[in-house]
Amino acid sequence: MRLGQSRIAPANVLRHFGLSTRLLLLTILFVMVAEVLIYVPSVANFRRTWLNDRLAAAQIAALVLDAAADESLPQALEMRLLAGVGAKAIAIRGGGKRSLLAAGDVPSEVSKTVDLRDASWTTLTRDALEALVDAGNDPIRVVGSGMGVDFVELILDPRPLRAAMLVFSRNILLVSLLISAITASFLYFALQWVIVRPVRRLTGNIADFSSNPEDASRVIRPTDRGDEIGLAEQALAQMETRLADELRQKRRLAELGLAVSKINHELRNMLTTAHLLTDRLDRVSDETVQRVAPRLVATLDRAIAFCEATLAYGRAAERLPHRRMIPLEPLIADLANLTDLAPERGIVFRTEVAAGLMVDADEDQLSRVLVNLVRNAVQALSQAGANDGTPLIEVTATRNMRQVVICVKDNGPGIPERLRADLFTPFQVSNRKGGTGLGLTIVSEIVRLHGGTISLDEAATTGTCFRITIPDRHQQEEPR
Repeated sequence: MRLGQSRIAPANVLRHFGLSTRLLLLTILFVMVAEVLIYVPSVANFRRTWLNDRLAAAQIAALVLDAAADESLPQALEMRLLAGVGAKAIAIRGGGKRSLLAAGDVPSEVSKTVDLRDASWTTLTRDALEALVDAGNDPIRVVGSGMGVDFVELILDPRPLRAAMLVFSRNILLVSLLISAITASFLYFALQWVIVRPVRRLTGNIADFSSNPEDASRVIRPTDRGDEIGLAEQALAQMETRLADELRQKRRLAELGLAVSKINHELRNMLTTAHLLTDRLDRVSDETVQRVAPRLVATLDRAIAFCEATLAYGRAAERLPHRRMIPLEPLIADLANLTDLAPERGIVFRTEVAAGLMVDADEDQLSRVLVNLVRNAVQALSQAGANDGTPLIEVTATRNMRQVVICVKDNGPGIPERLRADLFTPFQVSNRKGGTGLGLTIVSEIVRLHGGTISLDEAATTGTCFRITIPDRHQQEEPR
């Protein structure tokens, strides 16, 4: 358990670092990695140059040997030549002869032979790293090309070379740290100014806006930047503006819904009183009254049920439909009375329903759907008239396999293109004066509860045509 905590601790520490601190650390890390990649070939080249300098000094010794080919050199001069080269022995071959300059006995064995005549960069790099790691004192043999001779060969003590390489590595490290610090500092302040501060402004605005999203003064004001930060500011401003408007609208709708619920409650009481008064019409012997009274009572029953359903909708949602197989023809025939809402227009109501056509639906809810659509058509025709000929409302119904298709069509002005996108959104669409835009929303919800669909027929060239599909329930969903 302690081991797991020790592994998680560094990650927890890093979480407390800000964005700018993390960028600073990453910058230092990346610069150091780059310096390491530069250091490896640099130290190999330093070693190669150091050895070449020794070979060049050996060339001078070769000239001295050639000048004194017939005479032996004083031992003091030989020692000075070897000390200048930094070698224990120098061997030169050229002109078919070999010359040797050594102080004391020449070592019989060497730890490594370095041939600079045809060495590749891979070999030089590997040898340089080995020389840094190996702290041995055994001499090394270095072979290189010479001017006017076949080759120059040196026996060197590796310790001066290793010491020089360590000094070079230390200098490289110090320079790298200095470059990393300077680069990271400049990059830190640049990122702090260009990225971190704008991001902090964005996050601060989001936190401030979330505390009161309906306050329009909290919406961020985009700057004139054209980069990604500027685009993010513009997108955030648009989102906050849209969200603030929607929240204010939803709050107004909630208040309106409360008021509608109260009005509906009182309206239900008044309709109940009217329903009680219509019971007295049964005592009237007039034939017209006797013919109209049942329809009036049925209409009041539906109005009272609608008020109660509206109150329930305000508390929760539309009730689930009580579906059963019902005849569709009489339900559509009752819609003809809705043309009396505009008697002066002479609206013709036409139906085309197969005799005995049955639909699996809730009778009251389906009646509300059809009444809403036909009433909308009557109101459209009464306000704008027909596009061609006599004002006409046509309701057709057919069965297609296991679903019933109902079409409500009129030859009125139709729905404008700008309103079609939000056709079934509450309080968004109303094609008549004084409308609230709730009718089609209620219709859409009831149809969805039946598992069906409602859509505007785009193929209709004139007027408006709504297409409703009510599928039959699956066998396992039917009540036993």
